Amino acid sequence: MHLRFCALKRPCRLKVPPKLFLVPRPKCINNTNRALATAPSGPHFPANVTNKPKYSNDLLQVLNRRKQEDVVSRDLFLDVLGSTATKREAKSYLSRFQPSHDRKRSQKSHDIKGHNVGVNLGSLYLPVRAVDESPVFAQGPSKSHLVDETPGRLHLALVKIRDPQNADDTTLRRVGLTLVQLLHLGMASTVVVDCEDGNGTSKAIQRRLSLEQADRIVSAIEKHGNRGARRLDNIITASAQNEELQPSVKIRRWTGTSNRELLLAPLRRGVIPVVASVAFVPETYSLMTVDANEVVLALARELTGLNPGLKATEYPRETGKVASVQKQVSIDRIILLDPLGGIPSADQSRGSHVFINLEQEYGNIKREIMQNAPMDTQHYELRRFSRLRIPQFEAQTHLGNLELLQQTLALLPPSSSALLTTLQDAANSNRRPQELSQSPGVGTRRQRNPLIYNLLTDKPVFSSSLPSERTSSASSRLEPVAATTFVKRGMPVTIIPNPLDRPWTPPLSSNPPIQLSDPRIDLPRLIHLIEDSFGRKLDINHYFSRIKDRLAGIIIVGEYEGGALLTWETPDGSPTMVPYLDKFAVLKRSQGAGGVADIIFKAMVRDCFPQGVCWRSRRDNPVNKWYFERAKGTWKIPETNWTMFWTTGGVEGGQKRRGVFGDYEAVCKGVVPSWADNKKVVD
Repeated sequence: MHLRFCALKRPCRLKVPPKLFLVPRPKCINNTNRALATAPSGPHFPANVTNKPKYSNDLLQVLNRRKQEDVVSRDLFLDVLGSTATKREAKSYLSRFQPSHDRKRSQKSHDIKGHNVGVNLGSLYLPVRAVDESPVFAQGPSKSHLVDETPGRLHLALVKIRDPQNADDTTLRRVGLTLVQLLHLGMASTVVVDCEDGNGTSKAIQRRLSLEQADRIVSAIEKHGNRGARRLDNIITASAQNEELQPSVKIRRWTGTSNRELLLAPLRRGVIPVVASVAFVPETYSLMTVDANEVVLALARELTGLNPGLKATEYPRETGKVASVQKQVSIDRIILLDPLGGIPSADQSRGSHVFINLEQEYGNIKREIMQNAPMDTQHYELRRFSRLRIPQFEAQTHLGNLELLQQTLALLPPSSSALLTTLQDAANSNRRPQELSQSPGVGTRRQRNPLIYNLLTDKPVFSSSLPSERTSSASSRLEPVAATTFVKRGMPVTIIPNPLDRPWTPPLSSNPPIQLSDPRIDLPRLIHLIEDSFGRKLDINHYFSRIKDRLAGIIIVGEYEGGALLTWETPDGSPTMVPYLDKFAVLKRSQGAGGVADIIFKAMVRDCFPQGVCWRSRRDNPVNKWYFERAKGTWKIPETNWTMFWTTGGVEGGQKRRGVFGDYEAVCKGVVPSWADNKKVVD
């Protein structure tokens, strides 16, 4: 209810019926004539008040904001349509992320047709052939396990922007647009500013620069309507300089946060907080520059309730403070926008790792970067190792990013993930590639924004198990695939025998094959994995008898979430032993999501059989689309129902009935199935 003046020239406090003096303000302000009123005169009103319409300024602001939000929604609409989200991915996204416009309303139904994500997404989640037929590893239809989310939980991404001072205004403005789009799709952001550029800038200059760039990022975000952004000061605290107890004992400076509510309040209102890498030191009542990675870690600890500096009497006061905090906030993404892009890869021509399974690859990648970085800090000479050439500052930055992701994801649930990409790629919104090659390969679709795509699918821009030759041409056309790395805590990978200790070679008297009775193999869980993946009962006796003394090795991912059994097979009348993929299995609940199949396939072709392997699949198997993208060659075996695949190079050359190709074909035709369901499958 708003005051409007009728007969009196100033507010009256007499206790009389309010209807004589109070008139409700009209709800509709589209017609400005209804809002016109002459400003009252008198001692309580300054003389400089004009007769300008009371709500005209508000109306203009509303119209301008709506115009800006329409632009944001239009660009987001095109970005989302450019993604390849399948129905499975769409349901997973909609079950987890509640749109910003509907955050306060409880979700009544998980029906995909009943969701509103706050923007017009058109026919994204309707049956579209190009979307529905995106290849995933799935043996058949499976039920979608929707996440039972806590109503009102705030989904958050911690975003670190490095070296924004060298980014132009257009790039920052489009990065701001992307952050606003993420907010429209249900994920808020907290931005940390990192002005470290490797030039040895003094701490005082870095502190001033960090504050200036924080204001610049706030301004870039506020150009796109919504509720804008806000720079948060004094939210980061730090202890004094490193304390030295003895020459050999030092206490590292500690970085933490001062007030959780100061951070959560703007997030709940849809405002994007921007935090400079500047901390308040209580001991000296001064400001100091701190490492931006430490700031990200401090925010992650605070928002997960694991802040070691939080006293028992502070908020939240209840005993289960960690559970209480995690019911309010869920950190779903760690996003690092770095001019260097993703983590460099030595064994892929695409430039960066596409996907990193930290449980399996963290140690190896860290050693690889350290071995490639020159140790001399005085100059930037390059050291050659494999195909990596990394200057020192770049190597230190990559190591810092990798360690930051490992430490933060260790604090978060397994469903959380991280993304490393460049500012240019994060600024990509509805941008067409300048030139598309006509050569065959992956990545011929419209250029995608990796942040939007990853939010919708929880996947990298393309599969990490694709052969490098299938993506190298795409990398030259679509920059995000060359500079973006997707990271998850992931799952451990067990390979028996370990190819680093014992390469997989044909069995000899001095090198006997492993057996399924090996104590390292959990046989009941392995059998359950195979039967659940294929949806058929295994004839255990027949199968064990067939692969006895032929087993090359086993790959197990996680707690038997997926796996592969590989054997040595002999073609009829030939002493040659052919490496053969006998079983490739993923639990139904993990098919098409989580990257389990990609992890297995990468381990097989990279670690176990880098020279190549063959396998077969029924012609009507829905997984064949997934196989086609990863195999170097395929062949529909005549007069059978089998399609043969291989990853070996040069198999298709020469006469088909001779050499490697003939051996592969003979093996794929001769292997006898071992199923107990007595189904008659025409081969």
